[in-house]
Amino acid sequence: MKKVKFIYNPYSGENAILSQLDKVIKVHQKYGYTVIPFRISYEYDVQDAFKDIHNNYEYILVAGGDGTVDKILNIMMTLNIKKPLAIIPTGTANDFSKLMNLGDDVEEICEKILTSKPKRVDVGKINDKYFINVASTGLFTDISQKTDVNLKNTMGKLAYYLKGIESLPNFRRLKVEVDSKELQYEGYMYLMLVFNGKTAGNFKLGYKSEIDDGLLDVIIIKAGHMKDIISIFFNILKGEHLEGVPGVLYFKTKKLKIECEEDIVTDIDGERGPDFPVTIECMPKALKLLGF
Repeated sequence: MKKVKFIYNPYSGENAILSQLDKVIKVHQKYGYTVIPFRISYEYDVQDAFKDIHNNYEYILVAGGDGTVDKILNIMMTLNIKKPLAIIPTGTANDFSKLMNLGDDVEEICEKILTSKPKRVDVGKINDKYFINVASTGLFTDISQKTDVNLKNTMGKLAYYLKGIESLPNFRRLKVEVDSKELQYEGYMYLMLVFNGKTAGNFKLGYKSEIDDGLLDVIIIKAGHMKDIISIFFNILKGEHLEGVPGVLYFKTKKLKIECEEDIVTDIDGERGPDFPVTIECMPKALKLLGF
């Protein structure tokens, strides 16, 4: 039988995958696959899952949230593993899976994965790390990093909203320098998002982004009058486009550099990213993805 390496995070979401393991195995057996599992835990380095990855595995299946997918992607890119990747989204936000329209039925997701052909998609790179969905910096972008894992598992998305409200007293202007072929900006901002995918925090902000166009979609929300900021956030809540909105810069690029001396961090798919300065670039069609 063909083999698939199944890496799952039992802590993602509300331990969602634990009650679905039999479905994963059942569907794979139906298609002639043997499932070789690796359980992510604090006792073992997730990189251990890849020790035997070249022993005739057809693809890598990951069950977890955006942060889990980010960890697996970084290992694959660092070790130059060319196997196709497939995702069962079981986290709190699951932003990247929304681009793939995977849904939340594990049996249907496995069927979709096993009947699909690998699609080559872009990968974002920020200094020496990689991301598949979004890199961000500014206000609120480290909420996922600061939200307690147990709180996320107990309260789900509400935990993020509560942490966001807690961060409101830190609302301030942040000075940045952004340099790309398409745009140079030196000034103040509140938030910057660099999309390879489309969605952040369940909001489809990178609405023009394509996963295989060799470009990243950049959104900068400039610091300005409060009435403009309120208008921008109403647009976000209503799911309306941000291009052409006063106070927002939206452009596509292959590569950009960001410098910032403020006391803020970068975030990549819910995990802490590198410190400034950072160079962010698109790696065209660097990953084979199943499930489209």
